[in-house]
Amino acid sequence: QVHLVESGGGLAQAGGSLRLSCAASGSIFSINDMGWYRQAPGKQRELVTGITSGGNTNYADSVKGRFTISRDNAKNTVYLQMDSLKPEDTAVYYCYAHAVLNVYWGQGTQVTVSS
Repeated sequence: QVHLVESGGGLAQAGGSLRLSCAASGSIFSINDMGWYRQAPGKQRELVTGITSGGNTNYADSVKGRFTISRDNAKNTVYLQMDSLKPEDTAVYYCYAHAVLNVYWGQGTQVTVSS
């Protein structure tokens, strides 16, 4: 089992920044990829970004150049630096950990961007 705890959501103004953290515990040796999805009201959950254990990253087109994912393997933590925030970034952000046999999810953290 892998347990994920997210922090860092909140309210920001358009153009501002927020930083999310996701700390993993439990069977962390089984984790390969980690990253973030988000779900806005009335919309499907969408992939925002992911990072492999080797540090390779991918981003949704909508956040490229504005969001940066990083991973501290020593702390078993993934970070999402969100800059130049837009109102359309408003959503619940969910951390995920892709392990060998399962995908684990955090509880979600609300990000609200005001115009």
